[in-house]
Amino acid sequence: MSTNEFDVPGAPSALTPEKSEPTSGPVPRLTKPDQSAPAQVSPTGAADGDRRQQGETLTTAQGAPLADTDHSLKAGPRGPILMQDHHFREKITHFDHERIPERVVHARGAAAHGVFRATGAAEKLTSAAFLQKDVETPVFVRFSTVLGSRGSADTVRDTRGFATKFYTSDGTFDLVGNNIPVFFIQDAIKFPDIIHAGKPHPDREIPQAQSAHDTFWDFVTLHTEATAHTMWNMSDRGIPRSYRMMEGFGVHTFRLVNADGETSLVKFHWKPRLGVHSLVWEEAQIAAGVDPDFHRRDLADAIESGAYPEWTLGVQVFPDTPEQEFEGIDLLDPTKLVPEELAPVQPIGVMTLTANTTNFFAETEQVAFHPGHLVPGIDVTDDPLLQGRLFSYLDTQISRLGGPNFAQLPINRPHAPVNDMFRDGMHQTAVHDGVAPYKPNSLDGGCPFTAGAGAAFIDVPTPIEATTKQRTKPSSFDDHFSQPRMFYASLSEVEQLHLAEAYSFELGKCYEQAIKERALEVLARVDGTLCARVAQSLGLPVPEGGADASSDLPETGPSAALSQLGQEWPVDGRIVAVVVDEGTDAQALDAALDTLSGSGILPLVTAPHGGQLTFGDRTVTASRTYDTARSIEFDAVVVLTAEVDPRVARLVDEAYRHGKAIGADAAGAESLPTGAREKPGVQVSDDLGEVSGGVVELLRSHRVWQR
Repeated sequence: MSTNEFDVPGAPSALTPEKSEPTSGPVPRLTKPDQSAPAQVSPTGAADGDRRQQGETLTTAQGAPLADTDHSLKAGPRGPILMQDHHFREKITHFDHERIPERVVHARGAAAHGVFRATGAAEKLTSAAFLQKDVETPVFVRFSTVLGSRGSADTVRDTRGFATKFYTSDGTFDLVGNNIPVFFIQDAIKFPDIIHAGKPHPDREIPQAQSAHDTFWDFVTLHTEATAHTMWNMSDRGIPRSYRMMEGFGVHTFRLVNADGETSLVKFHWKPRLGVHSLVWEEAQIAAGVDPDFHRRDLADAIESGAYPEWTLGVQVFPDTPEQEFEGIDLLDPTKLVPEELAPVQPIGVMTLTANTTNFFAETEQVAFHPGHLVPGIDVTDDPLLQGRLFSYLDTQISRLGGPNFAQLPINRPHAPVNDMFRDGMHQTAVHDGVAPYKPNSLDGGCPFTAGAGAAFIDVPTPIEATTKQRTKPSSFDDHFSQPRMFYASLSEVEQLHLAEAYSFELGKCYEQAIKERALEVLARVDGTLCARVAQSLGLPVPEGGADASSDLPETGPSAALSQLGQEWPVDGRIVAVVVDEGTDAQALDAALDTLSGSGILPLVTAPHGGQLTFGDRTVTASRTYDTARSIEFDAVVVLTAEVDPRVARLVDEAYRHGKAIGADAAGAESLPTGAREKPGVQVSDDLGEVSGGVVELLRSHRVWQR
């Protein structure tokens, strides 16, 4: 390629084009000698790209130093404000436009940065670069509730979003899932219906962030494909203890493609290292009142204290057959899961969250996820819910973030080269050179060239068997009850009781009798005992047929993976209240703190007042006070008080009711509820090392369920 001489002005390109389209060769420089571009400075004026505020002097948005930002420019001290006050207008105008539309769903969220490290176990399944052995990929993860507004509480009963952005070398991959493996609907065209039903009633805008109302239950009882997801929501999974103790699921079936072009179908699973744990209902209610930021605070505090949350990413793998079924389960039905006993989850990598956000708006609020953000080696399937999401998410980001250039926001920028030929539009911050943002071209030397087959993203060729254009669904989507039956049968007795209590509360909040009766008819097809429990609470008769109403369904055995109980887990990052007063023995306190912190637990000294307490020659700073501490914040309590205080008694009584481990020395035991000493999970001894060690062991099971 030769360079134009520019003897005569007006050449359209920096290159002299060839007759045929170039398809390879070095990437030419496309800027002509007479052209320049904006300086490569950051949005805050830094030459090195630093996006943080620059300098120590207050300035206008254009960088002019300011001496005063407290007083408007007026016609005299008592006169009107002048229109020429450019600083006032700039400041107020920006303030008036600070908010962007909140997400229609998943508005309430929290997020963190981290890293994903692949084990290499997926190398035979996919050519995706970030899943090759020992590859480390930066990630950004956002957790959220679905129904509530940005100002709602964290601990409401709801589905949680679990969205992960992988900044891979081949582009951005978004795994956008939930903490529940099944969804309410089978087809995306019904998504507005389920969300409109779950949102506050449109006439009064209540209740906020709750499904305990008529419109939700009206929809899900008329639309029984929602039964499986509804049961998961009514179970303890609907009120997780922490984002750190929450599973994640990709929900849909995806297609992986390996380097030889071979395909497999998979479902993605996130397994938390700390196990899957939940709040009890009273804890969730208390937290919503005294600490509505309970989950986002827990996540941020854990990362700040070095208790980095960790998940294993795994896949269930299925043959990519024309039927796209496995053991009679339609893999394209998003209301169905595949029991892990039939298809074990194979670990393929570990994700660790290591850093909190610097700015909530710039990161958590502006991050834009999309199931269509795919990379070579990963493709979608014909799941009708996933197919609709491929349109919906992109459409949403354009609306929320003001145009098609949302990928240029710092949190959304790929960590891979971008040469997309997209141009202009609102908030365009790139400065593109060249004159030919189209293909084919010769004026820019044919650039950018298309990638070779081995490096490109390929939409996997798959046969389409449709013979008629129609609005319908396959008959394999018709079974709405065998999986809810399996889920209920898989729960322990206490989990089944909690689920019945949740149904009783939610349906008890409904006004219309017909909706309650219809809900009982649905429950009768799941389990007769469950239906009878809820009917008794509602004061309604069991529907005709009772337990026999589910006899037309195939038998389904329980799946151990669906229960949260029965195992032991690491205690890293758990929080224990060590309750003291001025009469606490210093040696006992040291023994408790040493044992707990040595086990990776964060002990918080809880005292009658803030500031410092002195025990002989020992000085300790209080982390919490009797007035600010509630049981919800702690996984266990160790009481070392010399005197009984009603505020401590309340704290201990709550912990006892919520099944938490309790330890105490002889004096501290006076604050325990009557008869508590003899109950499981209560450790009383003057050997505080022994007491604290016992509390640590009890925490491995999360709660003392025997109580």
